[in-house]
Amino acid sequence: MYRILIVDDEDHIREVLKEYAEFEGHAADEARDGMQAVEMAKANDYDIIIMDVMMPKLDGFSACKEIRKIKNTPVLMLSARGEEYDKLFGFEIGVDDYVVKPFSPKEVMARINAIIKRNSAGAAAEKADTVKFEGLEINFTSRDVFVDGEKAGLTPKEYDLLFYLVRNKNIALTRNRLLEEVWGYDFFGDDRTIDTHIKMLRNNLGQYRKFIVTLRGMGYKFEV
Repeated sequence: MYRILIVDDEDHIREVLKEYAEFEGHAADEARDGMQAVEMAKANDYDIIIMDVMMPKLDGFSACKEIRKIKNTPVLMLSARGEEYDKLFGFEIGVDDYVVKPFSPKEVMARINAIIKRNSAGAAAEKADTVKFEGLEINFTSRDVFVDGEKAGLTPKEYDLLFYLVRNKNIALTRNRLLEEVWGYDFFGDDRTIDTHIKMLRNNLGQYRKFIVTLRGMGYKFEV
């Protein structure tokens, strides 16, 4: 059973999603705006948050940023806008997935299951070990990355991407494989999503960005 927080200013959408969640045996709480969502996320531990973008008081993107300061709860974003810029911005701030309205409640539940399964599998697979490449130190268990002793502030998706690259170091990885393995299922976006995350990750790694090698026309490799 998952504990889900559904955040949307439209009563009908909250009701439909809650009905589907409870039908599958999950517990669902509701919030009407971003401010209420942040307070509820602070007070409770949720397995996932379904968050609308356009809401009064505090929009979904801003609410996600506030929640990310205190917790790494997975976030599935809902929006009536399907522009690529909005999707990429959502991923940059740590959103796990993005669904455009109107949507199928069954699809939303399928994506929720995929996100939670992926996060649970990743946590179970991580061992209590640390790897170090010169001044770059990575702790898989605590999800900490240090650059010359300073903790790097990565988004959840940047952590996932870096960890996958490191676990497959010296192996050429195509963009499609990275999308499939890091995002966990067929992704609706394109190669630019990977390139955007790689760019942000490199910026956070400073001089150790050199370890992430671009394979022209193919993908990337963590080369040591």
